[in-house]
Amino acid sequence: MTMINKTTLLLLAGGLTAVSACQPTKTDTTANSMTNETTTAAAASAPVARALDYPKIKKVDQVDDYFGTKVADPYRWQETHDEALDEWIEAENAVTQSYLSHIPFRDNIKERLTEIWNYPKYGAPFKEGGKYYFFKNDGLQNQSVLYVQENLKAEPEVFLDPNKFSDDGTVALSSLEFSKDGKYLAYGTASGGSDWNTYHVLDATTGEKLDDAVEWVKFSGPSWYKNGFFYSRYDAPTEGNKLANKNEYHKVYYHQVGTPQSQDKLVYEDKQHALRNFYGQTTDDEHFLILNVSEGASGANALYYKDLTDTKATIKPIVENFESEYNVVDNMGDKLLVRTNKNAPRYRLVLIDPEKPQEQNWQVVIPESENVMTDVSLVGGRIIATYMKDASSEVAVFDTKGKQLNKVELPAIGTVSGFNGKKEDKEVFFTFTSFTYPTSIYRYDIPNNKVTLFRKSEVDIDTDNYETKQVFYTSKDGTKVPMFIVHKKGLALNGNNPTMLYAYGGFNISMTPSFSISNMLWLENGGVYALPNLRGGGEYGEEWHKAGVTPNKQNVFDDFIAAAEYLIKENYTSSEKLAVSGGSNGGLLVGAFMTQRPELAKVALPAVGVMDMLRFHKFTIGWAWVPEYGSSDNEAQFKNLYAFSPLHNIKEGVKYPATLVKTADHDDRVVPAHSFKFISTLQEKGAPGNPYLIRIDVRAGHGAGKPTSLQIQEAADTWAFVYQNMGLNPYANQ
Repeated sequence: MTMINKTTLLLLAGGLTAVSACQPTKTDTTANSMTNETTTAAAASAPVARALDYPKIKKVDQVDDYFGTKVADPYRWQETHDEALDEWIEAENAVTQSYLSHIPFRDNIKERLTEIWNYPKYGAPFKEGGKYYFFKNDGLQNQSVLYVQENLKAEPEVFLDPNKFSDDGTVALSSLEFSKDGKYLAYGTASGGSDWNTYHVLDATTGEKLDDAVEWVKFSGPSWYKNGFFYSRYDAPTEGNKLANKNEYHKVYYHQVGTPQSQDKLVYEDKQHALRNFYGQTTDDEHFLILNVSEGASGANALYYKDLTDTKATIKPIVENFESEYNVVDNMGDKLLVRTNKNAPRYRLVLIDPEKPQEQNWQVVIPESENVMTDVSLVGGRIIATYMKDASSEVAVFDTKGKQLNKVELPAIGTVSGFNGKKEDKEVFFTFTSFTYPTSIYRYDIPNNKVTLFRKSEVDIDTDNYETKQVFYTSKDGTKVPMFIVHKKGLALNGNNPTMLYAYGGFNISMTPSFSISNMLWLENGGVYALPNLRGGGEYGEEWHKAGVTPNKQNVFDDFIAAAEYLIKENYTSSEKLAVSGGSNGGLLVGAFMTQRPELAKVALPAVGVMDMLRFHKFTIGWAWVPEYGSSDNEAQFKNLYAFSPLHNIKEGVKYPATLVKTADHDDRVVPAHSFKFISTLQEKGAPGNPYLIRIDVRAGHGAGKPTSLQIQEAADTWAFVYQNMGLNPYANQ
């Protein structure tokens, strides 16, 4: 049973899974140290800072009353996309691009990025209908291409090329699922980075695209049953802004291949709960339809099911509350194999009889261990469980009774993904990556427990020149927090190394080692890269997550601040050579960091961030983040949110770090109004001396499916901004 659709196999840097969470744009950066000689030369050649003339911007007399606290919102008008906003976006982009264009080494950075980005990138093969499929990007293609081959030695042929969806590469493949017999392929497309999807169908035997078009799909994946598939959607927007309107009343439908969407059958809706999401999935043998029901984006879900072998069966609950997480791996006969953190914060694997779903009737197959069970597959008569130990992967293999048979040998400390297959498969593929280990694909011979390298990426960088260490530092309240630090071998701890500190800290998302070609540029030109595993993430299970959600969200910011202080104290860097970065929930993190400790870093890079903590729940899927953050509709939670909301904590006359806010006009996950209002306030109130800029991508969204060309340009602009404001020129000697 494919619990995560094949979208996860796409080689899309910065890609996001299509779920109703404020997920991270995971920018995995690595860095190395710059010598004193290079630093001096760079500083000498850096241009003088230019005075900036920010666009004049209107303000409105909007004041809200929160339980007696009056809160001004003068940029409320930026929440509505109209002609005035378009003019402001154009003016802000003009200022930003003028600033960036005057950085003399910006083009050098883009040229080098283009050079090292240009290598073949592969996804792990997966088997459907007796054939092998895999994704490949030749190097600089905007979107990865799906190939098919009869066997692993046959010549691959192009099966689906998303680069042909649009001329500019902004229409991307968003989801992918083959029918159980491999006859059909249902796939989703998303335009301009939006979360809205349209589903299409291919005849997999002929490659012919059928006439099927299923629209207004969101936070879903196609899941096949017979000659059709289940999917979830909202009603088509009838008025207002389809990229900002609140998403309510998710519904589950069944689409029969060859019929118009108007004939799709409504399978399930809940008229009593507007803010619930439903993700339907079928078991591999099509015995069960599983409905994962969520009220928020922090992982906890209810679980419903329907026995598809019984024509009179109805959808029934297995778990009706939202206290824990339940992930159905597949069925074993008439029972369901479920990974859950119910009474097991680091997860366990249990067998549940849906007719007797009470916990006292569960059969524990694999008990909770000291490490976090992050993923489980049922393949080839084996249970393959991936664990996380101190934010790195380990893989164990069990029989179906839960007896451990062996462990899968991994090449180094890093991150594993994959093991997607069917019960009858005798082989399965997985990928392995680390900070300085480009993604490599391995074949696992299940009966013989043998791992062989299937395909390795060839990158124009000698990754042996770099090293990774893991340290544990102490946060404000005494909690020990792990942090990866990556740099060139022989780094001098002189307090003068340019350093990038990146983190996320939320939604039970774990930040684990992975390779980013963009950040290798930082590595080869003299930076240190640091990735702390903040509370709010999932690195140590649900307890670690809960320690960073409302009312404890400040713990996350304290962990991030303590990471910066550690790097400075241990002489990796100084405040003048430190940049902080994060996206989405990580954008909130950077916003809180820079408003609470503006003197601690030189550069701040908040991307697609949640900056208005009083109104986030009023847009698109923002309501799903209330369990994580709290809501301004609740008095106690309002006070907590108001205390750290980045937008509301910008103070008059304070010199903030050089700031490059990044967002996109089509972001309907974290609507761009967050970034718009934040930068407008920062430009209004921040003391002069550092630039306060915003970079707004047009025809782009939260990050998923962004074309390679746009990724390279964004990376070039970002690194140029960082180097410029640290007074460094990485190409001074050229």
